[in-house]
Amino acid sequence: MKFWPLVKILPVRTHFKFVRLAKYFSSLSVLAIIASLYIALTPFQPPCGGLACGIDFKGGTVLELTTAPRPADLGKVRAVLSAMNLGDVQVQGFGTPSSAMVRFQTPQGASASQTADAVKARIAQTISPVKFTRTDVVGPKVSGELLRSGILALGGAIFLMLLYIWFRFELQFGLGAVAALFHDVFLTFGLIAITRIEFSLQAVAAILTIIGYSMNDTVVVFDRFRENLRKYKRMPMGEVIDMSINEMLTRTIITSFTAVLALVALWVFGGPSLRDLSIIMLFGIAIGTYSSIYIAAPVILLWGVKRGEEEPEPIKPPGGAGAYRR
Repeated sequence: MKFWPLVKILPVRTHFKFVRLAKYFSSLSVLAIIASLYIALTPFQPPCGGLACGIDFKGGTVLELTTAPRPADLGKVRAVLSAMNLGDVQVQGFGTPSSAMVRFQTPQGASASQTADAVKARIAQTISPVKFTRTDVVGPKVSGELLRSGILALGGAIFLMLLYIWFRFELQFGLGAVAALFHDVFLTFGLIAITRIEFSLQAVAAILTIIGYSMNDTVVVFDRFRENLRKYKRMPMGEVIDMSINEMLTRTIITSFTAVLALVALWVFGGPSLRDLSIIMLFGIAIGTYSSIYIAAPVILLWGVKRGEEEPEPIKPPGGAGAYRR
């Protein structure tokens, strides 16, 4: 077959002029960041502003129950909780067909433990047999600590990435990489706010994964960029950036497509509990690839970078100097 494997359809090396369009896409990214921050922070109210704060950060109760040997009737459980006016209520299956997870908020001024006992009693009256296997109550103090820990985790990850890139390359490379990371994080918050995906510890884990993926993609491009700077010392900086990105573009597409296949399977078969996670990470792969091209590289172009003083190592023909003598 002419085009099998399908990867043969992709060119070995592309010839796109990325730098020529950098100012337009960078301006668009700045506008997208401003819009994302506005949507995510408005209204300016604790704890999560415009985000759909989950129980992890808002406080509430998590129950796990089993109705073995019968399958769990999720609709009946949801109807019981909806009648109790508990605010944000989530009911989903997990593990076996007879297992279910219930999340609900504690009403203002009510006791979390007493509300949990009342919910258990109401479910037990409606569904039989039922056994509660887990009860976790997240109070306002704990939820505030979790929110601070999540923010510190995101900030610490970005700071450590800056130190790593600074140590491996130069400070200019680190600033470009961090600019790309902030771009990815802010736009992801905008996605979470627009789609009303629950902002929970699971969402924080997804954002941290996006940071790692974006940084990996950026490091690959930077490594080729540094190599080309040493080879082509008289070539304009913009052309070196275009060359480096084009040389790695096919590799990036193949890597991204492999990750997308895994996340699509997670989205289709993972159930409601993993669907939001897969959506966030699919979005993160797309913007992580984009930011490596139109955020990290243009920052280096604007800031400038010191080219190495050492001469490039000459390429030797295989078999020694006399390999091509007749």
